Amino acid sequence: MNKRLLLPILFAIATTAGCSMAPYQHSSEEGVSSPKNSSQQPNQQPTQTQSKQVTQVPYSDLVKASLYRQHREWKGTRYQLGGMSKRGIDCSALVYLTYRDHMGIELPRTTELQALEGREIKRDDLRAGDLVFFRTGRRGRHVGIYIEDGKFFHASASKGVTISHMADYYWKNRYWRARRLDLTDGK
Repeated sequence: MNKRLLLPILFAIATTAGCSMAPYQHSSEEGVSSPKNSSQQPNQQPTQTQSKQVTQVPYSDLVKASLYRQHREWKGTRYQLGGMSKRGIDCSALVYLTYRDHMGIELPRTTELQALEGREIKRDDLRAGDLVFFRTGRRGRHVGIYIEDGKFFHASASKGVTISHMADYYWKNRYWRARRLDLTDGK
């Protein structure tokens, strides 16, 4: 899928998924009179609806809405190493499917290769959609997708698909690195 289509797709997802992050906003075509379809006379004042300015939902809110929607869809799916379906899924497969289906980006299938994608960022600079990686053992690695306020979306070996907090006892000392992918064509 073309990355240029990502923003309109995420906006459509956020507005049709019942997301209550913002009240209904009129499209840029609503409230703007055009000579062809306007019943307004030239000397009339614009109505309250017509004079409202259109506000755009911030891009990060669209990414968050998409991640929360994916969480609702997959919540509770059990962890299965190598799994890629609702019968069982592992952490890198969940990241792979989320990016492919919701962000239009094809990632490698394994955590090891996902950890090389994008560019490295500092923990303090995390934003919605960033990949977060953890060391879970001597050679074990785990990946999730950062949402907001220290929360990340992932497939946990003990809880299945869930949202956890990076400050939780298990995760806080296992943080390894974060990577940012170009979700908006350089914006």
